[in-house]
Amino acid sequence: MALDLGSLKKAVDSLDRTLKVAGGSMNSEQAEVIRAGVIHNFEVTYELCWKFMKRWLELNAGASTVDGSTRKELFRLAAESRLITGVENWFKYHAARNETAHTYDPAKAAAIFALAAPFAADARSLLKILEQRND
Repeated sequence: MALDLGSLKKAVDSLDRTLKVAGGSMNSEQAEVIRAGVIHNFEVTYELCWKFMKRWLELNAGASTVDGSTRKELFRLAAESRLITGVENWFKYHAARNETAHTYDPAKAAAIFALAAPFAADARSLLKILEQRND
C-alpha cells in the first residue's frame, strides 16, 4: 500500500519557500513575522516527517517493530532502514520541536530558526527516499 505523500511534499515546499523569503532583505518587523513563519513550517514539517517515517516502517518493517517505540528509537529504526542519515540531527530536530512552544524567548526562537535550514534539507531527503521506496 503506497503512502499519500502529498501533505509532506506541501509542507517541505512551504518550509523551503519561507526559508527563501527569510534570506531576503526586510525590516525588523517583517523579519520577525517571517521567522515565526519559518518556525511554524518547521513544526508542521517535523511532525509530518516523523509520522511518515512511522507509517513507512509499520508497512515495511511491521507494526510490531514500531509499536511502543520512543521517538529516538523510531529515528534509529528509520536510519537502519536507510530512510534517514544523521540520526543525531533528528534527535536535535526533536528537541527543537519540543522548544517551539517557547519561541517567545528570543534565544530559543533564534536557535530553532537556525536549525530550520539544515532540517529542510534532511526533510527533503526523507521525502525523496519515501517517494523512491513508496510501494
